[in-house]
Amino acid sequence: MAKKRSTKALTRVQLTKEISRIDRELVKQMNQRAKFVGEVTSLTDGNAVVARNDELLLDSVIESGQGPLAEEALRATFRELTSACRALNKPERVAYLGPLYSYSYLATIERFGSSADLAPVATIAAVFEELNRGHADFGVVPLENSTDGRVVDTLGMFARMPVRICGEVQLRIHHNLLAKCPRDEIKEVYSKPQALSQCRDWLAKHLPAASTVEMTSTATAAQLAAEKPGAAAVASRLAATNYGLDLVAENIEDNQHNVTRFAVIGGDVAPRTGNDKTAVMFEIPHQPGSLSDVMAIFKREMLNMTWIESFPMAGGNSEYVFFIEMEGHQTDAKIERALRLLAKKTVRLEILGSYATAEPIGW
Repeated sequence: MAKKRSTKALTRVQLTKEISRIDRELVKQMNQRAKFVGEVTSLTDGNAVVARNDELLLDSVIESGQGPLAEEALRATFRELTSACRALNKPERVAYLGPLYSYSYLATIERFGSSADLAPVATIAAVFEELNRGHADFGVVPLENSTDGRVVDTLGMFARMPVRICGEVQLRIHHNLLAKCPRDEIKEVYSKPQALSQCRDWLAKHLPAASTVEMTSTATAAQLAAEKPGAAAVASRLAATNYGLDLVAENIEDNQHNVTRFAVIGGDVAPRTGNDKTAVMFEIPHQPGSLSDVMAIFKREMLNMTWIESFPMAGGNSEYVFFIEMEGHQTDAKIERALRLLAKKTVRLEILGSYATAEPIGW
């Protein structure tokens, strides 16, 4: 058997030919994958099964790599490949809080890839409405931020509409100061309220004379900064590229571990992976001890709660809805028992869904 030649022994021309050969083989294999995806889709209930398989297989595929490509580079490559394969059959329509190049947009393409049929809408409520009316297959909405906490609009919509969570995306949020002028010429800084809040210390220290102006999104802020003299935006690097802005300062968030978690809503119940979360929402009787009785169920079943929030019900009657997230899948025996007991102790109980725990990723 002939020994494999070391690449160090090849000439530049030989290396170029080898790269070209590998590229042709990659294209051949990608097209073969697309054909197999089409066959699987025709034998099942469409893209839903294929998408679940993609999610389950991705980690094992990434772990098989031995470098030199970084994990994030491999994930980005496979994300676009799987998205393109599914789009050949029926592009998934995904509603998200727009516009283009916002952080919600980044979270959406991280999950679905750019080959999906992406539908930007103006509000979180509109994302839910798109699903409720059957105009979208999935939606992506911000759920919580490690600096600012819960996103009230999202939790409120879960209380109003029968929409389920089937996944999550955890996005490391790196804010950047974008402008077409030097820092000392900046008079106004535009961004959405959460982004300005997450950079308030940096802005106070480095731009004390500049006024901050709240916008509906970071992308809208970037667009305005590209058009208005003396204006800057707090937004993503992608927004800088797409609106022709300079990176005046990078990573200006006060918390360097700033993460926003997005909920993927719609679709079917996600399969059990062994590293899952289950979210529920409930209303309890307005009487002493009601919450204590509910909390005792989680303790008795030894369920670890990863998040608990309360917010007032619509109508101003001083009653609250509770949102709880716990470790485990809703098909786990102890969670099934807990849900049966919760149904007896609550006035209303909504199982919002089970989904795989996601690791924070960066853009």
